[in-house]
Amino acid sequence: MLGIAGCTAQYRNHGYVPDEEILSQVTVGVDTRDTVLEVIGAPTTSGVLDQGDFYYIRSRVKQFAWKRPEVIERTVMAVSFDQRGVVRNIETFGLEDGEVVRLQSRVTSSSTADKTFIRQLLGNLGRFNAASVLGGE
Repeated sequence: MLGIAGCTAQYRNHGYVPDEEILSQVTVGVDTRDTVLEVIGAPTTSGVLDQGDFYYIRSRVKQFAWKRPEVIERTVMAVSFDQRGVVRNIETFGLEDGEVVRLQSRVTSSSTADKTFIRQLLGNLGRFNAASVLGGE
């Protein structure tokens, strides 16, 4: 029994996208940011600019035994607003609409990467200046 249970796929749901019934209460060209927040709720994320668009994101992830988790479903609903804060458009995208975007990481190497916490602590003891702490300098 335990062996069979270990080979069963596990599914997890993350995020929130409103269903059609709730979404039908929002009217393009009439509703504002405030009414969208009241009807639909807070977005998963919003645009980076002040008064940006709202994005509601839901993902379904499958994990089977020791394998890497796999996103099997993703829905992104974008609510865009005009300059007055009135709903301009509502669009829904699925996983099939997405593209793989390669992110480039530019990380500054740390001089503490190969030092343990104790080594860092002891290394800083020699740099301690009691006069500066006591207000002497």
